[in-house]
Amino acid sequence: MIDAVDPFIGTGITDLPEPTGLAAAWFWPKPPVGNTHPGATHPFGMVSACSYSGGYPTGYGAFERSTEGPPRRLHEADVATGFTHFQQSGTGAIRKYYNYLRVTPTLGLLDDIDQPIAILSEDAAPGWYSATLANGIRAELTVGPKSAVHRYTFPASTNARVVLDCSHGGLLIDRGTTVPLRAQLDSLDACTASGEVVMEGVPIAFHAQCASPDWRQMLWYDHRLMPGGSRLQFDSIRPTTLRPFGFMWSGPVAEGETIEIHIGFSLRDAVQAHRNLEADRRSHTDPSGAATFESRRRSTESSWAEHLDRIEIETPSPTRRSVFATALYHSLIKPCFAPNESPFWPGSGEFAFDICTMWDIYRTQLPLVSALFPDRAVELANFLLKVAEEEGNLPIGYRMARGTDRFFRQGSALAHTFLADLCALELPGIDWEWALCHMDADLRRQFGEEFLEHGVVHPISHTLDLAFGYHCTAGVARAVGDHDLAEQFEALATRWPNAFDPETGLVLDSNLYEGGTWNYSFRIVHDMAGRIELAGGRDAYTSMLDRFFGFGAAPVKQLGIDPGVDEIAAGYALNRFEGLNNEPDMEAPWSYHWVGRPDRTADIVHAAIHQQYGPGRGGLPGNDDSGGLSSWYVWASLGLFPVAGQQIVLLNAPSFARSQIRLSNATFTIETTGFVEPDAASPAQYVQSMRFNGRDLDRSWLRAEEFHGGGVLTVDLGPTPSTWATDSSPPSTSTPPTESDRQEPPT
Repeated sequence: MIDAVDPFIGTGITDLPEPTGLAAAWFWPKPPVGNTHPGATHPFGMVSACSYSGGYPTGYGAFERSTEGPPRRLHEADVATGFTHFQQSGTGAIRKYYNYLRVTPTLGLLDDIDQPIAILSEDAAPGWYSATLANGIRAELTVGPKSAVHRYTFPASTNARVVLDCSHGGLLIDRGTTVPLRAQLDSLDACTASGEVVMEGVPIAFHAQCASPDWRQMLWYDHRLMPGGSRLQFDSIRPTTLRPFGFMWSGPVAEGETIEIHIGFSLRDAVQAHRNLEADRRSHTDPSGAATFESRRRSTESSWAEHLDRIEIETPSPTRRSVFATALYHSLIKPCFAPNESPFWPGSGEFAFDICTMWDIYRTQLPLVSALFPDRAVELANFLLKVAEEEGNLPIGYRMARGTDRFFRQGSALAHTFLADLCALELPGIDWEWALCHMDADLRRQFGEEFLEHGVVHPISHTLDLAFGYHCTAGVARAVGDHDLAEQFEALATRWPNAFDPETGLVLDSNLYEGGTWNYSFRIVHDMAGRIELAGGRDAYTSMLDRFFGFGAAPVKQLGIDPGVDEIAAGYALNRFEGLNNEPDMEAPWSYHWVGRPDRTADIVHAAIHQQYGPGRGGLPGNDDSGGLSSWYVWASLGLFPVAGQQIVLLNAPSFARSQIRLSNATFTIETTGFVEPDAASPAQYVQSMRFNGRDLDRSWLRAEEFHGGGVLTVDLGPTPSTWATDSSPPSTSTPPTESDRQEPPT
């Protein structure tokens, strides 16, 4: 699978064929750009490294910031001023842009390091990135969990240079610069440097070594060299007093000679950064015992191969294989795990950052991590609980910066769904009584207080979040034996109807985040049977879904560059599914399962998979949001969708003839009969019947424990809708599953 990954997918403006049929009726409100980067990453690693152009939002690429419509270009051509560390992955309007410690190889003057250099060619693979610059220098980057290795191949020169700008951070957009608060740099010997730069309250500590003993090392400040200097220290830096500073290595090189720079990182201090570098080096050595660029690259490549091989697919199409492999790759970059690295509290233990879009990933990416890497899921859960203990709340988002941002606007109680799923799976390593205390307390903070007092909260989506949070927490309470508390929470969970207008069957009008009332009206609540009755019954709810998804509707005109207010308002007034360009309604296609219309789900998912994802830089329909969009593709193309917090996996027509998921202690295999290899022009296929472990399955869902227990799901497909699962519905709190819904385990 690793050979099929293309890290450039999603790095550019969406460039997919003009949508046809159902997909042509969907409205895309957010910028059609994936916002990914092709830089070197390690699975869930702390460090990434990529060329730096200052482009929004990762520091890579050629685009300005945009909130609606395609972005304008920041640069006319592919350029770089160097190579930076720590990048977001697929996020949108988050003003925490990282890109710290820029490394610039040059043959020119120190003054030239801020001048963009044209990139003549690029290449990338999981764990490796390469760019050839117009000055004749070829750069290659690879990373370990807490380190980075740079390799530069120079043309012949008497004075080649590699410049480390320790003051660098942010983007080249308006107000995009990150200014260091304090810094200390130390020149330790002729080829070794260390330092600590405090960025947004976090000490970015490093230990760097130039692997060429013939070169010399110097400190520099304000583009002036400091020969013989051994320390730079700044106790207070402000935007008005900032002058660039850092280290420079220089010396003669022959044609084709390579120079390696090895950098260890820590969020605590330079001593730990040195330890991290040595630990990463011990994990990769060549046959001679040396830790080199190539040995690091091979080790990281091996780690990626192991992660990506957890899912196997069968397809004759190299393009479809590449799109799937890259989606899985993008799903495993974030969060960044940095054990024993908390800059905010002492001691060892779990620490993570770049949980930037919990409101997106809790539906798709976190269930994928839980299925493929349960140990990582437990580690993340314990980190979230540690944050609650240390900082007073379960985070909605968490980045490498001190203090909260306005993440709470996007949602409430989202970590509760993740924790409830892990508790139901009975994964070891979590103190669930401790977890229950924090889940309970968190439900009473911020919007939770108003929910308890009035039963309804605006933005109205928080009413649904909190009611569902109580439903999830009730499950944890029952698991630890606190049935009285569970009953209290279950009563509060029944407040979800307060979010809806009984006259329209839609959520109440509110100041919703990234979407309108229709986008938030078809999420899968814990009582879907009650939700459908509130809308007027099965037929009425189905009609609402059909209108929302645009069945029979005319094609929609998408936003252009710099759209006007009227153009944006007209698009939102369509009250239409936003495709996979935006995330509030990404689970809505599976709502049809509760009205016995899995064929409608098949139509929508087929259109999305084959018309909204593709190869190349323009292969994503919108912000990948830390893997949230890519994880959706992984699940949907397998014919599966986990309902976060409800411990069920919905089933539908897969887009591959055969696939296999390697879970922690089992294998889940999906086989098909009657399968026809699909493309964007082909019609959807529909489930005719299913068998799970050889027994007929006439329901469109599995319990999570059935899925995680592994087995063989056989899906019989055909060209027209059938009666499969039309008379059954997945469970709701008001209509729990019966014994006939339960599947016997394989013998």
